[in-house]
Amino acid sequence: MEQPAPTRRSNRPDEADGPRVERVGHVWRIRSLAAARQVLQARHATTQAGFTAEYVPKGYTKHHPILFSDGELHDQQRKKVARFFAPKVVSSRYRDLMRASAERLVDEAVAAGRCTVDELALHYSVEVTREVVGLTESDIRGMSRRLVTFFNQPPFDITKPGLGRSKRQWAAAAFNGLAPIARFWFADVRPAVKARRREPREDVVSHLIAEGYSNLDILVECVTYGTAGMVTTREFIAMACWHLLDDDRLRARYLVADEPERLAILTEVIRLEPVVGHLYRRVQEEVAISDGDKSWTIPPGDLVDVCIRPANADPQAVGEEPLSLCPGRDVAQGVDRAGLSFGDGAHKCPGQPLAILETDVLLTTLLRREPRILSRPTLGWDDLVAGYALRGFGLVL
Repeated sequence: MEQPAPTRRSNRPDEADGPRVERVGHVWRIRSLAAARQVLQARHATTQAGFTAEYVPKGYTKHHPILFSDGELHDQQRKKVARFFAPKVVSSRYRDLMRASAERLVDEAVAAGRCTVDELALHYSVEVTREVVGLTESDIRGMSRRLVTFFNQPPFDITKPGLGRSKRQWAAAAFNGLAPIARFWFADVRPAVKARRREPREDVVSHLIAEGYSNLDILVECVTYGTAGMVTTREFIAMACWHLLDDDRLRARYLVADEPERLAILTEVIRLEPVVGHLYRRVQEEVAISDGDKSWTIPPGDLVDVCIRPANADPQAVGEEPLSLCPGRDVAQGVDRAGLSFGDGAHKCPGQPLAILETDVLLTTLLRREPRILSRPTLGWDDLVAGYALRGFGLVL
């Protein structure tokens, strides 16, 4: 029987597919999905090292940011914000917003006769995210521009001392980071905080105010939620759209399927094409991992690089033809059908239901207009999320 051809597009030439567990100096690279889950679930033996967490100045905020906190503190923070991202809450509270936003933006694209998917996805994902977070007192397109500027950073490598940056690059990083944060505070966060101090709502900013967070604390959390909700969903929407438009049979199946099957198709897309390509943990206590009949002990102080793309293509976890798009594939017991695309353990992304549903709403709205590809996207890479960026994806409607 003819085997399906590999369909993964987010292949990075400088990344190796093996070995499954590798140690180079004090850096461990984990490409086995089972071993990766063991690291990510070692909740009290490791700490966050990704997203430049170890280089973020400490002691300036009253509450440690949720992205960088660990242990009991992180557990408490996650428990309190979980209600904003629960599947039933996402479906009941934000579905109408998603539909209205998608219809309006696609109607505008139809009137223009064309659109750029990455720009369409940017404005749409920002509109949805800002409602969840509570940043609703400013212009969507302006906020989109401000959030994008956070990623204008010099390259870096978490596995190298000082991130592998020169002094000039560190100076550029400081300037490129602080200026957008200041604009984000004055244009987006401060108006939202003022409005919610007067009239609290059911959103993240109102929750943070009720918890006694300072203005600086709230700003840091808004940067985290805003950029996470925008950048990852934006890229996923563009990637899923690319796959669906290039595969007539898959697109036809998607358009006639009911919602659970459509969400399953999108979940398989993000398993194949994870937006975040690496997760990093610093070992604080010995961590024992195993892969088949092999075992290792990772000592304190070592850095673990969980390589998401090869882990998500681990045939022992996700079955045969792991580099092909196969919705409904059989996966090993306990393995999420999205693989590790949303992480695992204490730091697993709570936004998975939100990201999948909002992608489905936009893509069903867009694909009903029978778009045709005008220009294929260029594939680039972003160091901050260790993931891909698709740009210039033009459609004719």
